[in-house]
This record gives sequence, structure tokens and C-alpha cells, in this order.
Amino acid sequence: MIMNIYRNIDRRMIQFDFVIDKDVKSPLYKEITQLGGKIYKMPKFNGINIIEVQSSWKKFFENHSEYKILHSHVRSYASIYLPIAKKIGVKTIIHSHSTSNGTGLASLVKKIIQFPLRYQADYLFACSKEAGEWLFGKKAVKNDNFKVIYNGIDCERFRFNKENRMFIRKKYGIENNFVIGHIGRHTLPKNPIFLLKLFAEIYKAEPNARLLQVGQGELTEQMKEKCDKLGIADKVIFTGPRDDIPDFLSAMDVFVFPSLWEGLGIVAIEAQASGLQTICSDVIPKEACITDLFHALSLNLPLDKWVRYILQFADGYERKDMHARITEMGYDIHQTVQWLEEFYNIIVR
Repeated sequence: MIMNIYRNIDRRMIQFDFVIDKDVKSPLYKEITQLGGKIYKMPKFNGINIIEVQSSWKKFFENHSEYKILHSHVRSYASIYLPIAKKIGVKTIIHSHSTSNGTGLASLVKKIIQFPLRYQADYLFACSKEAGEWLFGKKAVKNDNFKVIYNGIDCERFRFNKENRMFIRKKYGIENNFVIGHIGRHTLPKNPIFLLKLFAEIYKAEPNARLLQVGQGELTEQMKEKCDKLGIADKVIFTGPRDDIPDFLSAMDVFVFPSLWEGLGIVAIEAQASGLQTICSDVIPKEACITDLFHALSLNLPLDKWVRYILQFADGYERKDMHARITEMGYDIHQTVQWLEEFYNIIVR
């Protein structure tokens, strides 16, 4: 979402620089620097290094007085550094992209240190009303400083493309297969083990099926081990992270998105933009349902019901152009960018 905005914003007026808190290899780094952005590495809060985190941010702002706005997409420990930015006059925005911290002690700690955000930040953003209410509370989302920011996409970029479809399918040897796809980080919220179990059942019913997994994460190796146990290792394709997502969406026949929780689920909107039948868990916020291609199923349903629902599309269907519908619903990136450009300029005047 951030990169979609960054690619389309007027960078003569507004430049994005990025603060990250962990070393990750990303194909985005090269693109960011080519677009004029800088990337800074800061220490991540681990529960006991609060002084280190605070002093690092204090020193950062002392050395970089050029920044006028801090737009934070990290919520878990933003309450530690937002007051530092605000104290020196930097406008602060906290942006909610989720509806859960997960489970266990870590989630409880996050809940406690996230609570002050609704009072600390100058502006409260969220990708959906549900994500806003979860992080800031139902009372805060009624205030004037709360905004739902649509996770706009480049509709033109995500149009279904037959040539790109055939290129990807030929590359991975799936020209004539029924291709079920998923795009996302291999982490608990994306529910990847459920997806593998689901595909194993689909494969039993339809041996021509293949699963295209785009992304990576801390569960990647566990997923590959699960594929071995399920006997589907040679039927599942792990592509790793990609920056040509529209081509992969064109290559798929069905997009399956069984997340345990999502703030919005922008990739589900991208899938719909590609004309893909998009089968999601019913926890995905209703804002992601913007076309009749969106189908919500309960994770409590037996797997065989998911299987039957997905297999109804195995014989193919016409990929519709959804550009007009997505624009009508406010998810065109140019609409999002125009609003943000005006907002950023107003708050720094």
C-alpha cells in the first residue's frame, strides 16, 4: 500500500523516506532509492530496550530536522517514539492495518503499549473502520482526526493480461493446470497451513490442480515440510517474494485468501481488479468486498465445503475488466494519492 502511494505521489513536492527495524532482503530497496528515497535502520523494541529505542529516535530527529511528518505504519511500539517526534513539532500519524495482535503474552503486551496511541498521535488513520475501531476504540473513530484511507491500487497495472498469464504459466510448467493462487507473507495471520490442507483436499478431487504460493516469511520452511507430509510437495510452487504481482494474478484461476485476521486485505482487492474469483475467509473486512467476484466463507466450515466452492470455477470463466467498479468504490490509487497530497500539505502549513 505504501509503495503504491509512493510510486504515484508527486515526489517533487513530497518525498518518502523509510525507517525499518529489522534487516530484510527486499526487492523494494532498489526501487525506493531509484525514486529518491532513503532507508534508515533503527533498533526494534524487544520489551526491555526502551531506553535504546527512545535515544535512537531522539538522536535521529536531532540529526534530521528536515522531516515534517512521521507517518507510522508500525503500531506495536509506536507509543515509544511518537511523543519524541511530536515534542519537536513533527506532525504524527498512526496508521492501523490490522484487527488483531495474535494470541499469547506478546499480544497482551502489545495491547497495553498500543493503548496510548489514540491520545498521542495528531491523526489516526486506518485501512477500514473495523481496523480503526480495533486499535483506537469506537469513541476515537468518531473524532475529526480519524480518517479511513482506502488502500488504493493502480487499476491499470492490475488489469488481466493474457500474454503475461501465459508467460508465467509456461515459466512454471502449469500451462494446462487449474491454478489456485495465494499472495502474502508466510505468517500466522495468513493461515498458510490451513491453505495447504485445503489444497491437499482439492488435489484429491482434481489432480490437475496446482497451488501457486507467492511470498515468504518465518513459516516458509514449516510450510514446505507440511507439503511433504501431505504428499503435495511437487504440486505446490513457492515463488518467493515478487515485484511482478499483477502477472501472477493474471496467471491464476482462483485466488484463495483464508486469513485469520486482516485490517483490510489489499491483495484481495488486487485479485478482484484482475478479474479473479476471490475466495476469502469471512473475517476479511466488508470494505474489501467491492465486486461480485468476492466470496466469503467461514473458517469453521468443513474443508469439503471450501473444496466444492472452489472447484465450481475449475472449468474456467470470463475475466471481466473491473476498472470502473474499483474506481467507483474509491480504490483507485490516484484518488488515494490526491487526497494524501492535499492532506500532507495542509497539516504542515
